[in-house]
Amino acid sequence: MNDNQAFFDHINQGYITKGDFITMGSAMYNGETVTNAHVKIPLKTLNRHGLIAGATGTGKTKTLQVIAENLSEQGIPVLLMDIKGDLSGIAAASPGHPKINERHEKIGIPFEAKGFPVEILSLSDQDGVRLRATVSEFGPVLLSRILDVSTTQAGIISIIFKYCDDNKLPLLDLKDLKKVLQFATQEGKEELEKDYGRISTASTGSILRKIVELEQQGADIFFGEKSFEVQDLCRIDENGRGIINIIRLTDIQDKPKLFSTFMLSLLAEIYSTFPEQGDSGRPELVIFLDEAHLIFKEASNALMGQIESIVKLIRSKGVGLYFVTQDPTDIPDGVLSQLGLKVQHALRAFTAKDRKAIKLTAENYPISEYYDTKEILTSLGIGEALISALDEKGRPTPLAATMLRAPMSRMDVLTEVELKDLLKKSKLISKYNENIDRESAYELLHKKIEKAEAEEAKAAAKKEREKLDKDSSSSSRNRRASTTEKAVIKVLTSATFIRGALGVLNKLLK
Repeated sequence: MNDNQAFFDHINQGYITKGDFITMGSAMYNGETVTNAHVKIPLKTLNRHGLIAGATGTGKTKTLQVIAENLSEQGIPVLLMDIKGDLSGIAAASPGHPKINERHEKIGIPFEAKGFPVEILSLSDQDGVRLRATVSEFGPVLLSRILDVSTTQAGIISIIFKYCDDNKLPLLDLKDLKKVLQFATQEGKEELEKDYGRISTASTGSILRKIVELEQQGADIFFGEKSFEVQDLCRIDENGRGIINIIRLTDIQDKPKLFSTFMLSLLAEIYSTFPEQGDSGRPELVIFLDEAHLIFKEASNALMGQIESIVKLIRSKGVGLYFVTQDPTDIPDGVLSQLGLKVQHALRAFTAKDRKAIKLTAENYPISEYYDTKEILTSLGIGEALISALDEKGRPTPLAATMLRAPMSRMDVLTEVELKDLLKKSKLISKYNENIDRESAYELLHKKIEKAEAEEAKAAAKKEREKLDKDSSSSSRNRRASTTEKAVIKVLTSATFIRGALGVLNKLLK
């Protein structure tokens, strides 16, 4: 048996699947594509999470596109983060190209051009289905971790939530939260101290500054109603294909706090609401996090711990997370160790730091008798990648340098006209894009303060009237006394009285 046949058998035996699967492409040996040596990923293992990494321009986004398309074909919904703005073309069929046909001939898979069902979502004012969540849905623990506050300040946030629950004050947006914090150290200080203990003005001031920082990254748009229901990410179209949900994030690249806040809230909501799946044989939802380093950028230790916990636990809900980034070292070790599928595109060795990163990356892959991993990492071409996955029993598959299949959809963005037509067909825009500002903590506390001020003013006015009445009564008595005194004096000083008095005195002297 020659080496090529041995390699062919090695790959085919290593990627045998009994259940449903998606085909990534065909394995390569000695720089040549081995036709029909297909690298297949079982659907059963796609909730074990994954990584798509590689230098700029090596084809990461197209790999993401290929996996998303094939999941949709299998009736599995997908959520994509479109930070660069180049994923909307999934809704339109590929125009095709002779090089694509040539690639697929080498792989041994016929090429078929087609578009896929797409829903455009937005975190900001961009067109699309608005994604929102209320402050109450975050809860005090998650909110404290996002704000990166101290233990004492986290305790105050818990008190604020408790006070709002006890007094039926809905916390919907950041305006509500700021109002309650101000109320706690001003008009409501005595009320809160009586039932919940003393609240430091310095601590509430620090929390308010953290909230303002979050607002400056656009979180005031994200927090509020109508809250997005995560079950709407799991829709299937009339042809049985999973909806590909694309979140447009081109305008928040410089707002990592907002991005990590949104992602953490989304994952926490999915984990708390999705039922346990057990060994279902296929994922319920697959989420791709493009430019994944933005999630971990500026994240506190507490927030990082929360993310790692969710990554470990959420797969039991039938949800797979796939991180897309340039360098695997962008992903924390605690998360990287949880990833079952690794698709590694080429890395560039321009500096000593790059060479060190390549060495570390190579150590994350199984040892192969057919490849020098460190060498092949720098020699892969565009649309080629090293793949290591899990088989249906959860065992690592053979390492395969793979010629990847091309996307069936357009590898470019939709035009403005196409995008508008797509948005018109949306079944979710009418559900979520209405601005709702119902009565919540801000308005209720404002009314409470106004009522208290009105009652205080009424009491002060009553007190003033009583004082005026008292002063008026005293003045009246004084006027009567003064009149009597004047009358007596007038009598005593009159000529008649004096003459009479002198006459009586003369008689007494005689």
